[in-house]
Amino acid sequence: MYVIAIALGMAVMALLGPLELSVPDENRRFKARTTLASSVVTIFDIGPGVAASSAVNVKTKAADITLVAALWAALLSFVAGSVVYVYRFRGSTRYESFGRYLRKSWPIFAPFNCVLYLSTRNNARGPVLNADVVGDLALLKEHWQVIRDEALALQSSGGLESSVAVGAPGYYDVGFRTFYKYGWSKFYLRWYGYTHRSALRTCPRTLELLARVPSINGAMFSFLPPGSALTQHSDPLACSLRYHLGLATPEDPECFLEVDGVRRAWSDGQDFLFDETYPHFARNGTSRPRLILMCDVERPMHLGGRLFNRLYRGLAALTVVPNTDEDERGFASSMFARIAPLLQRSKALKETNRGAYRLLKTAVNGTLVCIMLSIVFAFVQLVDVLI
Repeated sequence: MYVIAIALGMAVMALLGPLELSVPDENRRFKARTTLASSVVTIFDIGPGVAASSAVNVKTKAADITLVAALWAALLSFVAGSVVYVYRFRGSTRYESFGRYLRKSWPIFAPFNCVLYLSTRNNARGPVLNADVVGDLALLKEHWQVIRDEALALQSSGGLESSVAVGAPGYYDVGFRTFYKYGWSKFYLRWYGYTHRSALRTCPRTLELLARVPSINGAMFSFLPPGSALTQHSDPLACSLRYHLGLATPEDPECFLEVDGVRRAWSDGQDFLFDETYPHFARNGTSRPRLILMCDVERPMHLGGRLFNRLYRGLAALTVVPNTDEDERGFASSMFARIAPLLQRSKALKETNRGAYRLLKTAVNGTLVCIMLSIVFAFVQLVDVLI
């Protein structure tokens, strides 16, 4: 927690930069002191014309500083307000504590997400939505059996399990890694501008269908074994809505997804949308596995939100994770793949020296937070340059 607080403080300082309250002394013949309320100039050995000019410059500088301070105060207020809104007021489901919210909801992205919430069209607001909110998804439902057949063939060949095996290229997944311990597995088809070569080789007909749906940003097969559950969490980025299409499911009320208190059971050939930035969890309380197509689809928004999202969803493109060695890996995933093994090798410390283990775990998690902060900072700088 302390590492995160320090990292956030460093990021804020980096964003703010040095705010100099002193006035440059270009001719080195006067000194100036400024306050937020007034400017006082003490002049030594300079002519009246220079003194008047210097006084004007001092007042201009003071006004500029006041404006910058006001803008940063407004920005930081929006950041704090966004975090409080998502934690305390958005939707009906609450995390049991603020600490759990920090661990499960990625509040660093709350300000950016709130910009998109404000821009979302009225018919696309809410935790669970009908799939027809995004019109071109009907093509996938129409051909769900084609998609199912390729998914089942992939599963029978071991492609789903092998992609998340320890040491496999797809094991180090910064977005979905915490699900592996529950038996959950996945196989990426495409992800925010990148189409996986392994998917082209194993699931060509599914990819052909996905290519005909312009609203899709990413897609994967998702497998949840019998008797398993995914704990409550919120996805970090609001740049998309999440689409589920049942392929081979128990078709039982005990196999369901609950989003902000709204529960939907999966059925073969049936689909729905939901906003994955609401708290949600999944459970398969049956004796049969659940296999679905899971897609990130473009959030329906007004023009301003769409323009902002063209940049924002670039963060998701950094998280591309390979299924096999033939696939590429995004920058954020590459960094995670280098850092995460340290935690795995250190788990022996958990039994012998819990203090050292916690210290190492905190250091690794802090490093990951710093990486994400650096990416966010780069994104802010890019927006500033473009605007």
